[in-house]
Amino acid sequence: MQNSKLLVPYNPWWQDIDKAFERVPSFHRPIFEEIYRGLKDAPQIISITGPRRVGKSTLIRQIIRKLISEGTPPEHIVYYSMDDPALFRTEFDHDDFFDSLVDKARKNSGDKLFYIFLDEVQRFERWELFLKKYYDLHYPARFMVSGSASSPIFKKSRESLLGRIKDYHILPFSFREFLLFSNNGNAQLTSQFNDIYKTGEAIMGMITKHPEYAEVDRVPISPLSVELHQIIEDYLIRFFIEGGFPEVWTLPDWELKQSYLFENQVEKVISEDLVLAVELRKPELLKRFFISLLENPGQEINFVKLSQRLGINRLSIEKYFPLLEMTDLIHHAEKFTKSPVKVRRGNIKCYLIDLALRNAVLRLSNSLLKDDEALGLYAENLVFNALMKWEGTINISYFREKNCEIDFIVHTGADAYLPIEVKYRNNFDKTELKEIRKFCGRFRSHTGIVVTKQWNDFGEKDGLFYIPLPHFLLLFD
Repeated sequence: MQNSKLLVPYNPWWQDIDKAFERVPSFHRPIFEEIYRGLKDAPQIISITGPRRVGKSTLIRQIIRKLISEGTPPEHIVYYSMDDPALFRTEFDHDDFFDSLVDKARKNSGDKLFYIFLDEVQRFERWELFLKKYYDLHYPARFMVSGSASSPIFKKSRESLLGRIKDYHILPFSFREFLLFSNNGNAQLTSQFNDIYKTGEAIMGMITKHPEYAEVDRVPISPLSVELHQIIEDYLIRFFIEGGFPEVWTLPDWELKQSYLFENQVEKVISEDLVLAVELRKPELLKRFFISLLENPGQEINFVKLSQRLGINRLSIEKYFPLLEMTDLIHHAEKFTKSPVKVRRGNIKCYLIDLALRNAVLRLSNSLLKDDEALGLYAENLVFNALMKWEGTINISYFREKNCEIDFIVHTGADAYLPIEVKYRNNFDKTELKEIRKFCGRFRSHTGIVVTKQWNDFGEKDGLFYIPLPHFLLLFD
């Protein structure tokens, strides 16, 4: 069958298992085991979403490798990438192809459990209807699909499978994942990094007094050893520059890295995904708006003033902003309020999903490391991204009232707030912390966190909890 021939190059484990995975990294991201269990233990369709080039295809191949290593016959596994040009031929029969793909897998397995992996599935028209059909027919199949978060069409299609699909959203590597990946062959360092992570619940539980996260009796809380400082500091400097897209790390020079990031994470997202999905008529205006956000991460912005400065209609800006968030290019924090009623967005702060995008678009390199003001903004952005991943976070806002400003207010429950100030510089006046102390008293927060640059800043001081930036980042996946 002609369709069967399309599958052979994508399923090398049918021919040679060892060769099929020789280029697949041995390092597994922390979320790997959770996704693997989800595929094995539940009949739901598994969906993996995330920005372009974040490692979704690699994760799928790692799952296939583990399935085979645990006894699944290779012929019971079928993988296909839906961006294969063969699918876009005018005479190509989509219905016949999908049916033959499932029939091939079922024939190979002899009606026993089989697995079908569909990469970049948003490229295949009406993919959700085909999956719904076979799911509802109770075939002995487990489906896993991946798609770019930058495709609103994919998001809408996934919603039509409500109750049948479970989504795992994959973001760029965190600093902790970057360290683990970079030292995957060093068992001692990996063990130390994991020990630091285990203190996360203890530290956050102690600070918030939240019983769900308080494990102080089980995990000792202590600052990092001096021996680890220089190692982690060197990696933090690299992370400031190269960010969390793994394919970038292996490129030979920074010019190639910048071009790669700009083409895949800016040009293709805006000029291809969004233009097709929402019929964007002037992508150059959206690109100009995005670059303006890149220039000042963490700065408070006002859409009216920004509209005047950029010469872009305010209504257009209000349309562009959720598109950029939907594509995982940016996230935002709104001004703190105790009111549960959502108000019309006024001023906001914008943060980048990965700082390497700013470096690529603005053509920044090692010169960035000499800019203390920029590094302060980068540190604040990294803290925001880490807090977004913490299970205790319900919402993140920032506090500004008259002359009082606090970087982040983490909402951890009903009327429960954790204020956080980022002071990533060599010296700062302790009087700068009077506002966070006032907030703690006014809103009955147990304490606040001060994220600093100095390694000797760790522990409780004057009613606040101090922690150096690298240590703080290692507490979160």
